[in-house]
Amino acid sequence: MEKQIAVIRGDGIGPEIVEQALRVLDAVAEKFGHTFRYVDADMGGIAIDRWGEALPAAELEKCLASDSVLLGAVGGPKWDGMPGNKRPEKGLLALRSAMGLYSNNRPAKLWPQLAAASPLKPEIVEKGIDFIVVRELIGGVYFGEHRTEEADGELKATDVMSYSEHEIERIGRIAFETAGKRRKKVTSIDKANVLDTSRLWRRVMHRLASEYPDIEYSDMLVDNAAMQIAKDPSQFDVIVTENMFGDILSDEASMITGSIGMIPSSSLGEDSRGLYEPIHGSAPDIAGQDRANPIGTILSAAMMLKYSFDMDEEAEAIEKAVNQVLDEGLRTGDMMAEGSTPVSCSGMGDAVLKYI
Repeated sequence: MEKQIAVIRGDGIGPEIVEQALRVLDAVAEKFGHTFRYVDADMGGIAIDRWGEALPAAELEKCLASDSVLLGAVGGPKWDGMPGNKRPEKGLLALRSAMGLYSNNRPAKLWPQLAAASPLKPEIVEKGIDFIVVRELIGGVYFGEHRTEEADGELKATDVMSYSEHEIERIGRIAFETAGKRRKKVTSIDKANVLDTSRLWRRVMHRLASEYPDIEYSDMLVDNAAMQIAKDPSQFDVIVTENMFGDILSDEASMITGSIGMIPSSSLGEDSRGLYEPIHGSAPDIAGQDRANPIGTILSAAMMLKYSFDMDEEAEAIEKAVNQVLDEGLRTGDMMAEGSTPVSCSGMGDAVLKYI
């Protein structure tokens, strides 16, 4: 099989972690007889520096013409002072919108070898952490109207959150279908006691739940969900929620697994194309030092093989290699523990390649 992958190396540690993921993809291609062609595209701070905008039209076109997109990370303090519509993150929002990527799927899985690194109590951790947050990605307050204006002698800022039934239904179906392949449980997160958008969200989700009688369904308010993720994460299988709530809860979920550097994510839409990226940021403080953890990016590449290219065996080969590396006790700085062996970013890539 031949596939074209748009590669956005991005800012900070992005180029370093993406390089290791590409090495792993090349090894998989050689082992299983595939051909992966890479097309570099600029987005984020590097695009602002080179082209004057976070996602130039020509760079976007490279992504739209590819079978999927692999992203490192964007942003950093260098561009923090720029206006909101000029910041590096604006390129990411534009890319998601242009590709029609309405579903962000972020696993929260605790690898057994990293159990001691979780900030939760051992009696909570030993019950297991293995759920996925399905977050609506191109609606809600992030994509609503934003304005700041003067009123009564002071500035007033307004951000509009809106959702339509079809937006809620399509993300809800992703959640129920995902649960059908897992432990058959969906928890829908909202703020229906306050927000009209959440009341509509709950109404649509209840209607969908009736179409999936084999899936256990429940509602939970977002403030309670934030507490429950820390108190008993084992109760969750698939969490589905709107854009801003999902942004916050998925970050919380990633931290209880021991290392944010281990967590991949996929963003999917109506077709097989997807955007795959680790959930962490650009970590400019360690950029260029060969210290970053590339596993989140490597596992994002595995998700791409599975969900966009239907290469289940190839994805499993990467996941098994990562598991073997952890069994060997190799750790980058973010997940070091007593008795472990420290390795660099490239050294971790070497270790994964060895097991593939």
